[in-house]
Amino acid sequence: MGIKLDVSRLDHTIQLVNGNQLHLLKAISMAVEPGEQIAIVGASGSGKSTLLSLLAGLENQQNGQIRYQHENEQLDEINSVSGFVFQHFHLLPELNALQNVALPLLLRGEKSAEEQALEKLRIVKMEDQALQPVTKLSGGEQQRVAIARALCSEPQIIFADEPTGNLDQTTAEQVFEHMQNGAKESGTTMIVVTHDLNLAAKLDKIYHLENGELRL
Repeated sequence: MGIKLDVSRLDHTIQLVNGNQLHLLKAISMAVEPGEQIAIVGASGSGKSTLLSLLAGLENQQNGQIRYQHENEQLDEINSVSGFVFQHFHLLPELNALQNVALPLLLRGEKSAEEQALEKLRIVKMEDQALQPVTKLSGGEQQRVAIARALCSEPQIIFADEPTGNLDQTTAEQVFEHMQNGAKESGTTMIVVTHDLNLAAKLDKIYHLENGELRL
């Protein structure tokens, strides 16, 4: 069972270099059900990544409320039950695919870290390249490893910021399918920021962010 997310009247203002302020997010409200997969789309600079960072707890909110609920229990913070997929992979080049995926589990002292990591690589169809240095993998393969790493901690919610932004269309569709399937298999809630409307259409809901306002 994934995370239920309720957002109410979330505002965010940023300070510009000329001293002016930009009201980036204006009274944002949204609801995400457990296990639901949603997309947030909008023009470059519209505030999509800022909104995602706020939802993921990577930035402090200024005004408004974000509530997380898991199996009728309210959560004070989200970091311990969430996974994040970045556009630029953020893999460690000196490690192979399996080691990159297993690393978060090893840092937590998990004794079966590599076995769990291999299972997540299987979900994204990368088990055959488990021992390959990530520097020898293609961009699409590296992103699949990054997705497996995000899944490895068994998150209740995944946040993905332009996860296919650096990939060609065919590879992007393949990677996106693996990410969707991985989340569905574990019942994980998923929130994806993307500029690709074709990929967004594969999810349960599409939110549009424009002029600081969010709408379905």
